[in-house]
Amino acid sequence: MRLAGAPREARTVPVLRDLPRAEWVPAMRAYQGSGLPGFLDFEVLELTPGRMRARLPLREELMMSAGDFVHGGTVVAFADSTAGWATCATLPEGITGATTGEMKINIVATTRVPDALLSIGTMLHGGRTTQVWDVTIMRESDGRDIAHFRCTQHLLTPRG
Repeated sequence: MRLAGAPREARTVPVLRDLPRAEWVPAMRAYQGSGLPGFLDFEVLELTPGRMRARLPLREELMMSAGDFVHGGTVVAFADSTAGWATCATLPEGITGATTGEMKINIVATTRVPDALLSIGTMLHGGRTTQVWDVTIMRESDGRDIAHFRCTQHLLTPRG
C-alpha cells in the first residue's frame, strides 16, 4: 500500500517496437502485473501490431458471487486490457503511452465456472493522436460471442 505523499514507483510503458517479439508479453506483464491486468491473469495467445488474442480462465473471484455468472466488470476489464495491450504493440514513433478515453460494451450472453473467456482485439483506426479498437469476447466452451466492445485510445506524448 502506498501512503499519502509517498513517491510512486516510476513506471514507463515498455516500447515494444524496440524489443524482440518474444519479449513483448513478459515486458507488459512486468509493467502491469501489479494492477488489474495482473489480477485477471489472462494468457496472451497473440500480440502483434493491430491485433491481440487472449484467454481468461474463469474463477470464482471474477463472478458476481461464487457459483454465479461472470461479473460484467470482469468482461469490461478483460476487453479493455486486450485493447490496451494491443495499443502498446501498435504505438507509433514518438508516442510514450496511451489511455482509454471512451468505451462502449454490449454484453449479449454470459457464462460461469468452469469456462474461459476468449478475446480478439482488432484496430479499426490508427491515427497520430488516437486509435479505435474493437474487441469481441467469446465463451471458450462453445465459441458464442458474449460481448462486443469498442474503445478509443488517446495516444500520449512525452511531457516537456
